[in-house]
Amino acid sequence: MNRERFAWIVSIILLAILAFKLPGTMAQRDDDLAWLKTLVQVHREVDDNYVDPVKDDELKTKAIQGMLSELNDPFSVYIPPSNLENFNRQIDGTFKGVGISLDGRTKKVIVVTPIEGSPADKAGIHAGDIIIKVDNQSIDGLPIDEVSKKILGPVGTPVTLTVTRDDKEMDFTMNRAQIVMPTVLGFERNADDTWKYFVNDSPQIAYVRLTQFDENTFNDFHGVLADKGGLIDQGMAGLILDLRFNGGGRLEEAVHILNMFLKKDSVIVSTRGRNRPDEKRIATGEGALPDFPMIVLVNDDSASASEIVSGSLQDNNRAEIIGQRTFGKGSVQELIPLDGGGELKLTVAHYFLPSGRLVQRLPDAKEWGVEPQIIVPMDQNAESNLSDAFETRTIIRRTHPAAASTRPATQPIDPQFDTALRTMIGTMALNKNGAPAATGP
Repeated sequence: MNRERFAWIVSIILLAILAFKLPGTMAQRDDDLAWLKTLVQVHREVDDNYVDPVKDDELKTKAIQGMLSELNDPFSVYIPPSNLENFNRQIDGTFKGVGISLDGRTKKVIVVTPIEGSPADKAGIHAGDIIIKVDNQSIDGLPIDEVSKKILGPVGTPVTLTVTRDDKEMDFTMNRAQIVMPTVLGFERNADDTWKYFVNDSPQIAYVRLTQFDENTFNDFHGVLADKGGLIDQGMAGLILDLRFNGGGRLEEAVHILNMFLKKDSVIVSTRGRNRPDEKRIATGEGALPDFPMIVLVNDDSASASEIVSGSLQDNNRAEIIGQRTFGKGSVQELIPLDGGGELKLTVAHYFLPSGRLVQRLPDAKEWGVEPQIIVPMDQNAESNLSDAFETRTIIRRTHPAAASTRPATQPIDPQFDTALRTMIGTMALNKNGAPAATGP
């Protein structure tokens, strides 16, 4: 018996065993087995006889991706084993490295900023340093993603970065660690690199930006606002919450945050799916903060959990929304581990806001996501400038005084923030004069 024939027989036996393990009726299992036999036969013929050599793993991955593409849903995807670590890092907001943000837009690999408290920060890496070697190997000409791969690695392992600073070459050795990206930020850095939260003194209006909803976001956000010595203790009279460019994250973190602002028994969000029970999330009222004027900033890059937060606050008349209509990502995904390795991220339900609005943008839909009460458009160039300004404001400068000179003399125009600040001041002035607050439709 030749090798190809033997491999074919083994494949059929394995498929038969698999068929009995599949859920469903006997008829469904027979149908699954017939389909699997066809799939294996097509794969075998292509692998053995196609005119050009093929990559076996890519063929298998493409077969799965082809099936999912018929769903017309960009959020239902197959994550092969080789991509799992990177996928989990994006979900958790963590990675294994030294904690630096790099600018790869030029031929030089420039450190934008070390992450506060990271191995790079503790080792003495500065904003503005130019990396020229990793572990004594030149990175000249390498793309930014290849440089990042060299710096990333298992927790606890050492790595040496060689940088140039003020025309001097310097080596810094540090151990890689699990890096947690901060998601709760202020308006900009003070001179001592602490966050500046207050953007108006009289009345005292605070600004907080959430970049993502990860496992630390609620605790950090609650700490900034409500812990002893936090913004409320400091006399905060109103809050501007910035969710622009926030692509979402963990629903539970969003729910915890909404519980800080909504009255007991308020509907937070509901989910409905074809094969999932309808579910409503209700505010508990426990730990709710005192009432104060609140504005939420959103744009077309605000998605998922940030749409739930802004939409729920809007529907519950707790905050006014300013900016642009949000992205429209309101689908619920489940991560399903696969026996052959990897995971399937599959859409199983949709999110609905308290008013009954569907968050998800469906094909040909005229309404989706969250539409602000006050629309302030910004074109792509203006949004790009704002994104650059956000990055500039996060730079830690205490370790490199010369980096302070890189702060732009004037920040790029941010008409959405300007509108929010003016609206907040006007709302508070009306409240002071006995007029009703303008915090909802």
